[in-house]
Amino acid sequence: MFGLIGHSTSLEQARSKALELGFPEYADGDLDLWCVAPPQLVETFSVTSLTGKTIEGAYIDSVFVPEMLSRFKTARRKVLSAMELAQKSGIDITALGGFTSIIFENFNLLKNQQIRSTALEWERFTTGNTHTAWVIAQQVETNAPALVIDLSLAKVAVVGATGDIGSAVCRWLSQKTGVGELLLVARQPQPLLDLQTELGGGRILSLEEALPEADVVVWVASLPQSLSIDPASLKSPCLMIDGGYPKNLDSKVAGANVHVIKGGIVEFWQDIGWQMMEMAEMENPRRQLFACFAEAMLLEFEGIHTNFSWGRNNITLANMELIGAASLRHGFRSIGLNQAQLPQLAAV
Repeated sequence: MFGLIGHSTSLEQARSKALELGFPEYADGDLDLWCVAPPQLVETFSVTSLTGKTIEGAYIDSVFVPEMLSRFKTARRKVLSAMELAQKSGIDITALGGFTSIIFENFNLLKNQQIRSTALEWERFTTGNTHTAWVIAQQVETNAPALVIDLSLAKVAVVGATGDIGSAVCRWLSQKTGVGELLLVARQPQPLLDLQTELGGGRILSLEEALPEADVVVWVASLPQSLSIDPASLKSPCLMIDGGYPKNLDSKVAGANVHVIKGGIVEFWQDIGWQMMEMAEMENPRRQLFACFAEAMLLEFEGIHTNFSWGRNNITLANMELIGAASLRHGFRSIGLNQAQLPQLAAV
């Protein structure tokens, strides 16, 4: 059995969903009540692969909302308690989704293996970042040519290049795709220098320097609220892959020749009988989901019950190829440009 640990995108949305699911006490509760509320296993469902294999899954709401990010102890407790519930529920492999994986990595929760009377078994959990990185790389390779962007000549900026997903995307684009030039953007200088050395190339730039040069922008960092991007300063056309969380890059960039794709989103080959993706505001919530969640499904389909994506900067090209092949085999495809975006090329 596989599991998915997620959360709502805001307290307001969480309260609304609680009312729908029959938890009126949560629907009326304020942030303090939600801070002490325990995780909930809210639904179970079946998923059938393109190969015909059927597996069982469960969705656990960590009862975390982004308004809790400033409360370190609360955020830490929410994630670990949700993991404890997944393990006690007998789930073999569980993916951490949304902010739960970010909290786990940034707060180094590996130091907290003992939760009350439960010793967490790390092999039961995955961040899902390997599949996410593979999907984002595919979104670059598939959609850039549709905008008449020749990747062999293109400059590709990776914003958040030193993170787990960002560094993996850089390795893939450098060694598998063969892009013209990588523009490396991140906050800390030393990890950038280390990545540049590992890649044997790439140019380190600030965000302000990189954006006007980039034909493709892969955004795998949180988007600052104060950020303002002038579409006129960007190349035309410009492909932007919004691989961060939450996915709100399209609200920052509005321009006829700037094409934003929600990065790390996949679509399954048939409907899935769940409600969870409605909370994530997917365009097709019965089929679309985060690639990190899909990784748990793929590991269950393949019988790989291990912490496949774990730690920071441990994603290998071999594992990206393995999970990518499984993704295609079981019926997932990456989300790309829609038809409304493509006709604009005639006017370019």
